[in-house]
Amino acid sequence: MPSARKLGRRADQRRAMLRGMVTLLLDKGRIETTLFRAKELKRTADKMITIGKKNTLAAKRAALSYITKEEVVKKLFDRIAPSFEERHGGYTRVLKLGLRRGDGAEMAIIELVNYKPKDKNKDKDKNKKAKDVKDAKETKETKETKETKETKEVKEVKEEVKEKKETAEAKKPRAPRKPKAAKPEEVKETKETE
Repeated sequence: MPSARKLGRRADQRRAMLRGMVTLLLDKGRIETTLFRAKELKRTADKMITIGKKNTLAAKRAALSYITKEEVVKKLFDRIAPSFEERHGGYTRVLKLGLRRGDGAEMAIIELVNYKPKDKNKDKDKNKKAKDVKDAKETKETKETKETKETKEVKEVKEEVKEKKETAEAKKPRAPRKPKAAKPEEVKETKETE
């Protein structure tokens, strides 16, 4: 009996799929997949984080041989592994979601234990504050120049409209032509032979 799940794929395809999923998990911190894939992914991701905790050149090369993106390996060694320094295993968690609508497969979310979702409202608030500060820094002179530019543009548009009206007035409509009278057909007389 094999020790790993086959996941309905050949060995090379299964390895490639797991490599891609581990890379994505370490990059994003959380992904949604089927329950069996998540359970298999948990084993591999935990091994990668354990390798990241060693922080040696050999460990970096081992991680690079499995993880497909160099930026993710850098993130693993710089941020992810140091955050699990006090922890001995169990770096990821699998949360069941229920059945998928299409085929009834059990779905799950796999995420790092210390994963914190980005709060979109905070990002919006930061952007709004930055915009307000930028608007406050804008001086009266720049506002005045903007207003003068806008008034110039409006005047130019009005002038163009006047020119169009003048050209339209200059072109007087022509009177319709009288249809030519149709010429009566000449009747050729045939000589009758007696």
